[in-house]
Amino acid sequence: MTVTLADVAARARVSPATVSRVLNGNYPVAASTRERVLRAVDDLDYVLNGPASSLAAATSDLVGILVNDIADPFFGIMAGAAQTQIGGPGDGSGRAGGEKLAVICNTGGSPERELTYLTLLQRQRAAAVVLTGGAVEDPAHQAAMSAKLTKLADAGTRIVFCGRPPLPEGDALVAALAFDNRGGGRRLAEHLISLGHRRIGYVAGPPERTTTRHRLEGHREALRAAGLDAAPGVADGGRGSGGQDRLTVHGPYDRRSGYEATLELLRRAPDVTAIVAANDTVALGACAAVRDQGMRIPQDISVAGFDDLPFSVDAVPALTTVRLPLFEAGARAGRLAMGKENPPPGGIATIAAELMIRGSTAAPRG
Repeated sequence: MTVTLADVAARARVSPATVSRVLNGNYPVAASTRERVLRAVDDLDYVLNGPASSLAAATSDLVGILVNDIADPFFGIMAGAAQTQIGGPGDGSGRAGGEKLAVICNTGGSPERELTYLTLLQRQRAAAVVLTGGAVEDPAHQAAMSAKLTKLADAGTRIVFCGRPPLPEGDALVAALAFDNRGGGRRLAEHLISLGHRRIGYVAGPPERTTTRHRLEGHREALRAAGLDAAPGVADGGRGSGGQDRLTVHGPYDRRSGYEATLELLRRAPDVTAIVAANDTVALGACAAVRDQGMRIPQDISVAGFDDLPFSVDAVPALTTVRLPLFEAGARAGRLAMGKENPPPGGIATIAAELMIRGSTAAPRG
């Protein structure tokens, strides 16, 4: 049943006029009253009419693109590519030639802010929503996301995931374009093993992120296949009991994390001969830490990243990494959001990752 303004007013114990004033922001309202109204809006999931132009149609000309950090090239590339398909020249089939207004929503990695943006896009009757990057693996958040996306889809909004796997309950999706992070992590570790590395440190991302888990799982699959999942060494006194947990440090996907985590890895296991970083930005921090410890790359220690961001080829030495087709995936997500391309079979497509071997990795000394 559709929630009305009167329902919100009753829930908040105010008049409909007061609810209207709070939502429109055109009249001063006491802070306590405003908070009560907004809480009622959230509790009832009330959808405010969006722009007047949307009243005659199911959706508006708005498309939301959710990113964790627009300053991170990983997200910026995908969002920019999606926008080329959303806000570019139209085909003459609709208003202003069929273009939509793409709005970038920067969540800062906050699950709560992600839900807030989806609510705001729901109230604006967004034509489509593109969600980029890894998801938070929390059952309560996943359930809230599934419920919110279902309501958006029921109202006619297209839902596209780009660079993230579908939710456990993903019926509301038009499509999910998921990167093969697990396969990429496995191939990168296999490359280092083939060079002769046996003690490989890993600087991982936040443990609650799907991207972190999948890349780390692929890495450890390769180590297990080579019999290195609990290789003995200096860090565990030669007993082999430390396993890969001792050679893994988690942190944010940023340069500072790469620097600090690498120092921690070198403290734990001074015999490591290679370090794999969660992404290329983290790898830059790892390289700086290695150099500050008086070691050379790759003569003393190899370093590898993930994503193949534009700067990785310009690092010195150039960074061995795993290439994800970020621009291509973003553009495809934009076409799916606009209905320009048919969804993949079953609504889910896995996008291959490619190993890029460059100068930052080599066989260990001795």
